[in-house]
Amino acid sequence: MSPCAACPYPSHTQFASPGLVGPIVEEGFDRALDPAWAESGAATVEDYARWCGHLCGATCLRMALGTAAPSLFRLRDDALAFGAYTVDADGDIHGMVYAPAVAYLRAEHGTDAAVHRELTVDGIGGLLDAGRLVVASVHYAIRRPHEPAPGRGGHLVLVTARTPDGSGYHFHNPSGTDAATRTASLPAGRFAEFFAGRGMSLAPPRAAALQA
Repeated sequence: MSPCAACPYPSHTQFASPGLVGPIVEEGFDRALDPAWAESGAATVEDYARWCGHLCGATCLRMALGTAAPSLFRLRDDALAFGAYTVDADGDIHGMVYAPAVAYLRAEHGTDAAVHRELTVDGIGGLLDAGRLVVASVHYAIRRPHEPAPGRGGHLVLVTARTPDGSGYHFHNPSGTDAATRTASLPAGRFAEFFAGRGMSLAPPRAAALQA
């Protein structure tokens, strides 16, 4: 796994303290003890701790929107209003739901976005070649590409570009545990082992809005 050289898109984590991502996702560190929780835009630490593990999709949208993006929890609130996240009667959180997320991007950010319910790895390349970004459904274990993929889907990453030789993809992972796994690249064939064959695409903002 190698970093994306000179990538113009900001790299964000779904947890407020990047240095705590590893302890949170791999060691069960209490999210409510994240000292930077308020930087997420959450109103309370309880709200932050309950939701941050579900916000990989919202984090991908923040990265794609660049400086046009609101705080993570403001984006969560706006996405909730569009139905891109839902909370069932038992309090379980579901999402990101693609079609409402696309509606949110179009209505609130004027962004050309689309749902791809069936998408091949080669199709990701075609979307990138057309100048689009791809929010792809992958297994969270993509941050450990040296190990066999345990499954496909359940987590979202932002695919930003092809690698220079065209054989792989650069992507930003909201739950990467260090710099190398947050802004990373993999050969297309290896990426496919984690990829669930679905996602969203969107037109990027103007270059001036990319750097956060």
